[in-house]
Amino acid sequence: MRLVIARCTVDYVGRLTAHLPDAVRLLMVKADGSVLVHSDTGGYKPLMWMTPPCSLTVGEHTWTVTNKGGEELVITVHEVLSDVAHELGNDPGLVKDGVEKQLQALLAEQTHVLGEGFTLVQREYFTDIGPVDLLCRDAGGAHVLVEVKRHAEIDSVEQLTRYLQRVSTVLGEVQGVLAAQTFKPQAKVLAADRGITCVQVDYEALKGLESLRPTLF
Repeated sequence: MRLVIARCTVDYVGRLTAHLPDAVRLLMVKADGSVLVHSDTGGYKPLMWMTPPCSLTVGEHTWTVTNKGGEELVITVHEVLSDVAHELGNDPGLVKDGVEKQLQALLAEQTHVLGEGFTLVQREYFTDIGPVDLLCRDAGGAHVLVEVKRHAEIDSVEQLTRYLQRVSTVLGEVQGVLAAQTFKPQAKVLAADRGITCVQVDYEALKGLESLRPTLF
């Protein structure tokens, strides 16, 4: 990545035209060919940019970035204050914590959070309209379908309702539990109307509980 701090003017010529008057800005050239023009205000979004596929021609005082449509980003450099380059290498990408799969796995290990006496029968219990996150039994041995969401909305209730209708033809009477970190008020109202139990779960607490569980090694 090349980072240039320069006093410059910038013109965009294409389907529309735009102009940035003379000022000090950060010019960023990434390894993938992207060229971005940033100011010191306005948050993370660049003032102007060109993304691949594009070509960059650097002259003595002018940078010309051209995309495959023939549009141009023309940067006229009046004074260079800093010019550095760094090899960043391959980025491993964003690793998300607290996604639904992780929440599902934690709840599968700690089914008591969903209801007293709950035990796991199967994760990803398949129906003819898709997999349900967890199939459990309650303390009395009755089947319970559990759908896990980070943020539960009306659509989440509708989804679990469809699963309950399909599974009841195979397993008989089945309870429904919607587990989520947060709930829309409308989702709770509809769930109560459908006889579905809402369980609000704390992801951080679940991780802490998991770390305290005894293991063989």
